[in-house]
Amino acid sequence: MNEFNVDRSEILAVCLPVLPLAVYREVAAHLSQVTGVIVELLPQRSSIFDYQQSQIGGLTLRYTAEANAESRQRVQQILAYYGDRYGSWQALEV
Repeated sequence: MNEFNVDRSEILAVCLPVLPLAVYREVAAHLSQVTGVIVELLPQRSSIFDYQQSQIGGLTLRYTAEANAESRQRVQQILAYYGDRYGSWQALEV
C-alpha cells in the first residue's frame, strides 16, 4: 500500500540517454524540492556498458495530492533547464 495518494495517471517517466549520473542526481534533488512531487531514479536497463550512455535509465515523477498547477509548472521549468543543456527528454513507459 502506498503511503502517498498517487493516481497512476499522475506518474511521468523520462530519460535523457546521455545525461551523466551526477546530473541525474542533481535533477532529482531539484525536483524533489517541488511540493507534491516524488522522484525516483531508474536503473539502467541495458546489459551492455557504453561510456556514451548514462548509468541511469531515467527518472519517475509522481504527483501527490499536494501537487498543484504551480508545482507542475516548476517541474516543467526544471526539466526544460536541463533539456536545454543536455538534449531533449524522452518519455518512458510506466
